[in-house]
Amino acid sequence: MTFATAEKFLLASSWFVRMRRTPSRAARDGPSMGWLRDWRRRRALAKHHVDEALWARAVSPLKFLGGLAPQEAHRLRELALLFLAEKEFSGARGLVLTDHMRLSIAAQACLPILELGIDWYDGWSGVIVYPGDFRVRREDVDEDGVVHEYDDELAGESWPGGPVVISWDAAAHDTEMAVVVHEFAHKLDMRNGDADGMPPLHAGMDRARWSRVWRDAYEGFCDALDRDKETWLDPYAAEHPSEFFAVVSEAFFLSPNETRRRYPELYEQLKLFYRQDPAGRQPM
Repeated sequence: MTFATAEKFLLASSWFVRMRRTPSRAARDGPSMGWLRDWRRRRALAKHHVDEALWARAVSPLKFLGGLAPQEAHRLRELALLFLAEKEFSGARGLVLTDHMRLSIAAQACLPILELGIDWYDGWSGVIVYPGDFRVRREDVDEDGVVHEYDDELAGESWPGGPVVISWDAAAHDTEMAVVVHEFAHKLDMRNGDADGMPPLHAGMDRARWSRVWRDAYEGFCDALDRDKETWLDPYAAEHPSEFFAVVSEAFFLSPNETRRRYPELYEQLKLFYRQDPAGRQPM
């Protein structure tokens, strides 16, 4: 990964604080592998260049990044550069990816892990970018055992152990959604197995409380849809508990004040999980 021109972005001493390994990763890597991994990251960050104007152009349209404190914005930039160094981007349907596209997607992808660290995205390497929405062939088996095939049009998709697929049009221009945050929330959900709305919780978080809060909110949301009541969240959130988690995660970062007002208990659980308080960054 190379960036076009300009001033060299050298890393401050805070880089290693947010690059810490999760306990499972540390146990698997061991001290020597962990040191080597950190050294490679430090080296990658010291080598890469980023143009100030390019960074500003990539993040300024993303209003949900506007409330970050200076130290948070600095950390996000570090994480985005590491993300670009460690993930492989490829364009689909003839799309030629620019540094601006890569940097914009990386910044959005790293917002959820701002206080978690880049290791939360380990175990996979690919990001595929389509110019616009794309179609995926699906198969469903009904209760009678009949297989139904259909095309599903998507703005994003995350594959277990595989790449994240993103529509550039949605990522860059759709202000009503945060498709990159949505898909990378799925990646966090998948860290402990299938996407099910139960990501690996931190030490000290109450698993029973998380399950109760999310189950009650999800069932209430689905019930409201069944009764044709208007809902604030995208109805797609009713598809599965994992989609509910991803959609609420979008709202947590995109519309934090409203999320906290409508779903106070969910907001508190997300605040604990992401270790962020987006509503606290914005004027009430």
